[in-house]
Amino acid sequence: MKRTFNAIVTTTENFFLYFKSYINKISSMNRKKFNKVFWVVFCTPFALLALLLLLAAVGALGYMPSVEVLENPEINLASQVISEDGKILGSFYYKNQNRTFVDYNELPQHLVDALIATEDIRFYRHPGIDAKGLARVAFKTVLLQQRSSGGGSTITQQLAKLLFHEPPGTKIGRIKQKLKEWIIAVRLERAYTKEEIITMYFNQYDYLNQAVGIKSASYIYFNTIPDSLKFEEAALLVGMAKNPYLYNPVDSVKAISTKRRRNIVLNQMKKYGYIDEQTGDSLKELSMELDFRRISHTEGLATYYREFLRKTMMAKEPKRKNFRDYASYQLDSLEWADNPLYGWCNKNKKPDGKAYNLYTDGLRIYVPIDTRIQQYAEEAVAEHLGTFLQPAFFAEKKGKKTAPFSPDLTSKQIQDILWRAIRVSDRGRYLLNSGVTVDSIYRAFKTPVPMKVFSWHGDIDTVMTPLDSIRYYKHLMQTGFMAMEPQSGHVKAYVGGIDFNHLKYDHVTQGRRQPGSTFKPFLYILAMQEGFNPCDEVPNSQVIFYDNDSVYSPKSNSRPEDLNQMKTLKWGLATSENNISAFLVSRFKPKPIADIAHKMGITSYIDPVPSMIYGTSDISVAEMVSSYATFANKGEHTKPVYVIRIEDKNGNVLTEFKPERVESINEKTAFLMLDLMQGVADFGTAIRLRYRYNFTAQIAAKTGTTQNHSDGWFIGITPKLVAGCWVGAEDRSVHFDEMSMGQGATMALPIWAIFMQKVYADTTLNISQEDTFEVPADMPSIQNCEEYAEKSTDGLYYWENEW
Repeated sequence: MKRTFNAIVTTTENFFLYFKSYINKISSMNRKKFNKVFWVVFCTPFALLALLLLLAAVGALGYMPSVEVLENPEINLASQVISEDGKILGSFYYKNQNRTFVDYNELPQHLVDALIATEDIRFYRHPGIDAKGLARVAFKTVLLQQRSSGGGSTITQQLAKLLFHEPPGTKIGRIKQKLKEWIIAVRLERAYTKEEIITMYFNQYDYLNQAVGIKSASYIYFNTIPDSLKFEEAALLVGMAKNPYLYNPVDSVKAISTKRRRNIVLNQMKKYGYIDEQTGDSLKELSMELDFRRISHTEGLATYYREFLRKTMMAKEPKRKNFRDYASYQLDSLEWADNPLYGWCNKNKKPDGKAYNLYTDGLRIYVPIDTRIQQYAEEAVAEHLGTFLQPAFFAEKKGKKTAPFSPDLTSKQIQDILWRAIRVSDRGRYLLNSGVTVDSIYRAFKTPVPMKVFSWHGDIDTVMTPLDSIRYYKHLMQTGFMAMEPQSGHVKAYVGGIDFNHLKYDHVTQGRRQPGSTFKPFLYILAMQEGFNPCDEVPNSQVIFYDNDSVYSPKSNSRPEDLNQMKTLKWGLATSENNISAFLVSRFKPKPIADIAHKMGITSYIDPVPSMIYGTSDISVAEMVSSYATFANKGEHTKPVYVIRIEDKNGNVLTEFKPERVESINEKTAFLMLDLMQGVADFGTAIRLRYRYNFTAQIAAKTGTTQNHSDGWFIGITPKLVAGCWVGAEDRSVHFDEMSMGQGATMALPIWAIFMQKVYADTTLNISQEDTFEVPADMPSIQNCEEYAEKSTDGLYYWENEW
């Protein structure tokens, strides 16, 4: 400080000595001429500055936003997906601008105080430019020649730079940029209140790591909202405003400098009386406690669900020329016409007549997903597939020449499958479109390259050939899981696959696979409608279907002693006996059965042929779950509700999505079906729910397994929640060799069981094992036909021989 003072004194003395000698030299000159020269020299810099400001104001030095633009700056706001329990599932945003708007009343006072104390203590007293601050900077820079002379930019000038910054490039460019910032700052002060400027500043600032704006930064760095920020957290975020690259708490290398910067902010707050000395000193001693959560389209909860929303809402009106086949065009056209969510962004217009932009318009999308239930679903998938099923499959295929494919395939068939995979891969499409020959493509795919591949223990950095990576991914067991409330249609959990970052194909709504025996309940519905009841007996005998010159007879999976015996319908569904299913198809015919399935929510094509008892038509998980929910909703089918409402950035409701209901079957039939399907869990193919997982709840269910056990299914119905799961490999030729491992009771049922164990354990969900299915008011009592089943070992046998 003393050295600085001495420098000022010395500089001043030298100036006056020089000025005195200069006066003596010109004493003989004409005094009038001297005055004229003096004022010209003195005023020229100011006149030049005024001219430059005028040129900048009229846009001669580059783009200058108009008053209209300043009053309505174009700020990209991220659209947020908000769960039913009030959590942010994710955001859709343009490039890296994950910004969400907050109002001034959402900003805690200590956050505002920290900013003003650190960046602009005279903020409430200047008109956008702080003359005193500029003079201080000029004096220290020009006279004292200090390299670090402190910031002269006000908060308003910084906002001007954030809103309308152009890369300066050169020193002259920096001067032009600074002049424009001054003018914009003054105009901003005229257009907005001080509180609005503070709010705009916090909404605009980029804190890195996809945290644009104070709301995103609060969530990403501290898992909180702005008005819940602690003093030390607010100080850290304000400190980052100096340079978020240099002062970033996520980077351990920069942790010391970041904490030092936070403490400077606290010192400034103490200096200007916003906090007392004791509070400031105690806050400075605190360590930096983060609850950092990286935001990404490919990470976090419900990634497949969020991608489903994005694609659905941004869909464009179908044009025939964009579709290879007419069936797909027709399906999308029906979606466009009947589904208000499909193409929402393009079907709905803003007040200016433009379509909504999911990435920039700050929409708030409220969805029925419950983060707790979603978390349990994802954990159940990881627990069963990651710790049991996938290791078991790797072990079974280890050392086998045709792995992961069935040993029944020829070498030519395997090569054809691999070539199809090469052609549809990103690398293969690029090479094909570039005109590379097939031989060269194969050479490229057999050349080892560094890559990262998925594993249940975390991504693996490795070196392998692209062809080996294709073969590796063919080993992986995939899944699709969905849970919904049967009464409201609200989708509570949606797991489209095992890892969205590596495998983006959605097995809930996009993928369709043969449902196997999970289709069989549709065969029994007509019997219940025609007066049958679960305890009615039918022959467990071979049924032969004749179609012109062909003869078809389903294969029985009964024990020898059960063949050609009279068996109850409940026994037939519980044990998934094909003879009973064939009897129903022969009695009620395939077409009416397919019609019933469509009325209950199956939108995929169902081939009305006798082999439908095997569930041979491809159907999605979402269709199967929503159709099963009809049983728990008294025969009324409710379409799955994926979005509850959409609001604009100001909270105005744009669209509310009401459940679409249709009576598919009568209430009594639905209840009889529930009774039938409870036999599956009580003594049938899902009996392990009772003896292994110890469920006591009412559970109506069905397992499903397809030919060669390529697909394993399980759908379980409880009074308040219906959930279904499919498990299988990408290719149907990839499957377990043994039925005991490849059936639905082994592949899919455990996911449902683990999921429901977690759901039942969470008392906050209000879902209990004591919940019961509601009995219709005038429903006659159902005969108890379980006495035989309870005394037999049918469940254990048919659990091992389902298909």
